[in-house]
Amino acid sequence: MTDHFTDELFQPDSINVERQVFPVSRLLVDPERFVEDNDEPMSSKGMGCVYEKTHNGAQLKVTGGIRSLLIDRYYRPHHRALLTLVNSSLERSGNALIVDCHSFPKEPLPYEIDQASARPQICIGVDEFHTPPELVDLVAKGFKRLGFTVGINRPFSGSIVPLIHFRKSPSVYSIMIEVRRDLYMDESSGLKTESFLDTRAQIVQILEELKRFEVSVLRSIF
Repeated sequence: MTDHFTDELFQPDSINVERQVFPVSRLLVDPERFVEDNDEPMSSKGMGCVYEKTHNGAQLKVTGGIRSLLIDRYYRPHHRALLTLVNSSLERSGNALIVDCHSFPKEPLPYEIDQASARPQICIGVDEFHTPPELVDLVAKGFKRLGFTVGINRPFSGSIVPLIHFRKSPSVYSIMIEVRRDLYMDESSGLKTESFLDTRAQIVQILEELKRFEVSVLRSIF
């Protein structure tokens, strides 16, 4: 379930990039989910921002007090910090580009909506309001040129945007990049493989190419 080594995989060289790394596993708190269960589709599976069920549907014991504590300690500070970075970029350049970075397993887990066994090596998540076709095209073509198979909004879809800007601010751009874990690690042992450094170098190459995104985005937020 956790995003193994993504903090190491996504390390762009650009000096005009701000990185924000969520400090704990999404098994504890998932910052990609809406905080209110009524707004979050995955809450129907017991997997809102604080999970009540495991990847295979087994029950977790989560009391209201613990849920509130986790949200206040991890979820809200993360989103406040992200909003600060986005607003700072908007003030400086008039635009903000968010690159939402994740990993996913080679085989689908029981909770996942998309159970297709043939999974792309790279998943690009897009939002119809915040992800223009030119941005999708740049990232997809870049990974394909490097030899990766690419899926758009599969097996996962969407990309994070601060709620205050969500579907309201057209100058806030967002794209999600998810990397299939067998490209860089052994999913059984949890250890990196020899291909880790090569995969990281290829990802960084794509991140650097995002500077060519022709919408006058001067600052990018990862």
